[in-house]
Amino acid sequence: MKHFLLLFLISAFVCSPLKAQRADYNVIPLPKEVKADTEQVFTLRKGMGVAFDATNPEIYRNVQFLCEWVKEMTGINLMLTPNDKKAAIRMSLDFPTKKGEKEDELTEQQQEAYIINVDKKGVTIQARKPVGLFRAAQTLRKALPVVKEKVEQVELPFAKIYDEPRFEYRGVLLDCGRHFFTVEFIKKFIDVMALHGSNQLHWHLTEDQGWRFEVKAYPGLAPKGSVRAETVIGPGNSGIYDGTPYGGYYTQEDCREVVRYAAERYINVVPEIDLPGHMQSALHVFPHLGCTGGPYPVRTYWGVSREVLCGGNPETLTFLKTVLGELCDIFPSKYIHIGGDECPKDRWKKCEKCQAKIKELGLKDDGKHSVENQLQSYINREVEAFIKERGRDIIGWDEILEGGLSGGSIIMSWRGVKGGIAAARQGHRVIMSPNVYSYIDHPQLKDYLGRQPRTTDSYIVSASKVYSFEPLIPDSLTQEQQRLILGPQVNLWTEHIAYPQHAFYQLLPRLGASCEVQWCLPEQKDFENFKSRLPRLKAIYDLIGVNYCRQLE
Repeated sequence: MKHFLLLFLISAFVCSPLKAQRADYNVIPLPKEVKADTEQVFTLRKGMGVAFDATNPEIYRNVQFLCEWVKEMTGINLMLTPNDKKAAIRMSLDFPTKKGEKEDELTEQQQEAYIINVDKKGVTIQARKPVGLFRAAQTLRKALPVVKEKVEQVELPFAKIYDEPRFEYRGVLLDCGRHFFTVEFIKKFIDVMALHGSNQLHWHLTEDQGWRFEVKAYPGLAPKGSVRAETVIGPGNSGIYDGTPYGGYYTQEDCREVVRYAAERYINVVPEIDLPGHMQSALHVFPHLGCTGGPYPVRTYWGVSREVLCGGNPETLTFLKTVLGELCDIFPSKYIHIGGDECPKDRWKKCEKCQAKIKELGLKDDGKHSVENQLQSYINREVEAFIKERGRDIIGWDEILEGGLSGGSIIMSWRGVKGGIAAARQGHRVIMSPNVYSYIDHPQLKDYLGRQPRTTDSYIVSASKVYSFEPLIPDSLTQEQQRLILGPQVNLWTEHIAYPQHAFYQLLPRLGASCEVQWCLPEQKDFENFKSRLPRLKAIYDLIGVNYCRQLE
């Protein structure tokens, strides 16, 4: 009798259907509007079709992305069935237009808008532009369960989802000047950005510690300027070195490949050549461009170097315009970042050429801006005019305010938010990237020693701190001034980050927190709710094989 009962229970367990896997639309970042009916479901099964306009290559590519992600998440294979009106999933640019809405007056955020409708007929995805279809496909991807043992069907609760991002500029900086990362890593980095809805990769390409961008006009610049004799190790500038030469740079073909890959995922690559400071690697190759004539070794330790380009040497601008001209040929970005931060003026104050140039320009100390700061602004304006001729706008760190600016510059506020506030009040466009909220090279855990890899340690930037940031500073800016805030950015500097696993550990899950700052309205944000939605996103991190911090503070 006991054996019969045991056999019956085993049989009942084997024959009973397993609990159905179900989608959940509480994703990160949270869509603007989600109306779900959890009582009714559409069952997505293997072999179902996806309908789309096969004559549009962008739509076709986005459909392929969606099918890849569905298979990756669940194991379900979908079929491409162009123009099949009865297909289970239908993707189109048939977005409902509001009365009086004009195509040429849409904001960039509105152009990314999408609608997902799940009902008994299946899944309808509508967008104004292909980028909206891509964003919708990412939302659907993140809503699906991560299934270890692949299934043949998944339940999608009925839902109506409307979404568009809050900010047009949603950035992430990757510093490849301090440490070099391969093109394959950068592609993975771009994939992770796309998963979170970020759309601007700020690529920091040159530093005192390494020049990473190939310049055809100066064939020796990258091969020589990219290599430092050794690298300081340990926290801060310990004085201990590894004794190993370090180098690496990106050919122009490498850069084109990164731009192409990013563009397919609707991410713009903003290249940065930091000038006139952070240039010791260039001075190593061209010592005549410095104030003292060198020698200038490629820097082996961190911090701010007083060795900068000579502001009074006419060849400095020739060099910069040649480099930036080739940069503009490679990168189609409407933004070109020129740095402009941390440029000590010690050498300029004593340099005969710099002082002669100051006299020639008739610069006077006006009590607000020193003549040396005004000399840097002269260089900035020359560079800006050159880049403007190519139809681009410059971005600079907030130090470029210190000598006065023309109206077209975009300020990236990193020393807190004061620079951004001052810039917006002067009528400049602004990207908010304050260090205490946005510098994710800093530890993310309190009492971090022994709990995470060692990095710079002057303050903590926890996930909750990142999440708490409000870029518009409503108490300090008028509504008109707030409209000049293009968006926020997080920055991954790499002085102490040399390997992909460590880079992703620093990035995640803080990029998840940042992406809700970039995407969601303030009234949608709730950190406790964010934490409840994070496990599914972490499951995707595990699935795609990227490292992340398991703890959250």
